Amino acid sequence: MGQSLVRNYIHIVFSTKYREPLIYPPYDKELYNYIGRICRNLDCTPIKIGGYTDHIHILCRMSQKIALMKLIEVLKSSSSKWMKTKDESLRNFFWQNGYGAFSVNTRGVGIVTAYIDRQYEHHTKKNFQKEYRTLLKKHKVKFDERYVWE
Repeated sequence: MGQSLVRNYIHIVFSTKYREPLIYPPYDKELYNYIGRICRNLDCTPIKIGGYTDHIHILCRMSQKIALMKLIEVLKSSSSKWMKTKDESLRNFFWQNGYGAFSVNTRGVGIVTAYIDRQYEHHTKKNFQKEYRTLLKKHKVKFDERYVWE
């Protein structure tokens, strides 16, 4: 085979440190756009970026040129530094250390996109911890509650 052909979609989820509600208007939309630019700069095509006051969801098509761990490292460090410049109230903005990353079938891209679109509606009924546990269970990820939260 002479070519390397790749199409991998990934749903990335992580929260602010201690789930502090620091993602709010007008900075929420600016943050999502900023993260989208970082993804594009790393050859990862952003499909949908959104979230709620204490966490973010990123659906992107991964580049074959970068490891997932490196993508997340750059996303978190760059966006955290950037958020701190937006307002004095954000000077203590940090992301949690960990993250969740789940593969998405090509047929599931629309479902995940719609899910990210409905975050504000979704979180009138369920907090981030419940949502994250549900995602982990859905994707059959074994986890220990002692090490998931910070």
